[in-house]
Amino acid sequence: MKAVCWRGKHDVRLEEVADPKILNPRDAIVKVTLTAICGSDLHLYDGFIPTMRSGDILGHEFMGEVIEVGPQVRNLSIGDRVVVPFNIACGGCFFCQRQQFAGCDNTNPNAGMAEIAYGFSPAAMFGYSHMFGGYAGGQAEYARVPFADVGPIKIPDEISDEQALFLSDIFPTGYQAAENCNIQPGDTVAVWGCGPVGQFAIKSAYMLGAERVIAIDHEPERLGMARDLCGADTINFDHVGVYEVLKDLTGGRGPDSCIDAVGLEAHGATIDAVYDRIKVGMFAATDRVHALRQALHCCRKGGTVSVPGVYGGLADKFPIGAAFGKGLTLKMGQTHVHRYMKPLLDRISRGDIDPSFVITHRLALEDASDAYDIFHKKSNDCIKVVMDPRVTSNRRAREFGQAPRELVAR
Repeated sequence: MKAVCWRGKHDVRLEEVADPKILNPRDAIVKVTLTAICGSDLHLYDGFIPTMRSGDILGHEFMGEVIEVGPQVRNLSIGDRVVVPFNIACGGCFFCQRQQFAGCDNTNPNAGMAEIAYGFSPAAMFGYSHMFGGYAGGQAEYARVPFADVGPIKIPDEISDEQALFLSDIFPTGYQAAENCNIQPGDTVAVWGCGPVGQFAIKSAYMLGAERVIAIDHEPERLGMARDLCGADTINFDHVGVYEVLKDLTGGRGPDSCIDAVGLEAHGATIDAVYDRIKVGMFAATDRVHALRQALHCCRKGGTVSVPGVYGGLADKFPIGAAFGKGLTLKMGQTHVHRYMKPLLDRISRGDIDPSFVITHRLALEDASDAYDIFHKKSNDCIKVVMDPRVTSNRRAREFGQAPRELVAR
């Protein structure tokens, strides 16, 4: 089969690899019908996540058709259309029983690597380094899905692939980020980062009762989507001081909750953002934490800072004094996707949201190298890329802007 393989920093290639096989009675094999590039995939692309090996298959946002199941998978049948959660959970351990699926104890065969860095290992993930299990990802024609009796959710015929795909990660991630804020009627929520997770955090904050959401970014197309499609007020941090504007917009009190949907590769226009870039460039730090610092600084006293943005290492100049002095609550971590898939699928079915609104680029899987480059550089107003392994394109990806690709069925 064909799959997108990591070969080093800024080097991904579509290659011919061996087809996946059933290795465990709880496995399933899925023929991938849609897969996406996630913002956290760019941390791999940029070389920020250790323990990647040349030839690793990328991708953790995917869905498809079940074509084979192990003997202990009784909830799925051949032909079922399913979405696969990005984290892999056993369903039976201490953490899974408490619906903390991202903390599963039993799915990471390389738990010792993560324990060195973090003390304890989180759940394994598809296509996200050997520290998180070394599982092949879903940017491929086919994928092996371990613990398939726990993870994948069946999708009804009336919901399209594009509407369902983001149940794999970014819709639940944005929703959990907003839920962690414990939003009360009348609350104002500020969201740093208007990428796909940020867009879903905005939508989710409104669904959970926020009166006002303020979105912070500097990319015009992302700010435009946050304003026009999600209903947020917007701040361009290249043009104004974020702290001062947020104070003005909240009567001097600050937002009730702040969401950092940026993570370890934050950009900024202030001196600490420059400092972060220099330290990371000199290999004297691992994460650029400008957005998180700003969220902690701006949040009102007694408020909540929610962090869905991925961090991988150590945060320099972390303002713990501000967090302590204001009595902030910090909530963060990988998403417990399994917990949210059914409730959010119900919201899609009811028409509360159509998650496909974030898609700006539809490409063939064979265009993966160009797709990563476009997404990384935010070329042609790119916000979210989906790739279809079942089609082939008749021109190279960068010849097309925001318009859907011209695709030809195989």
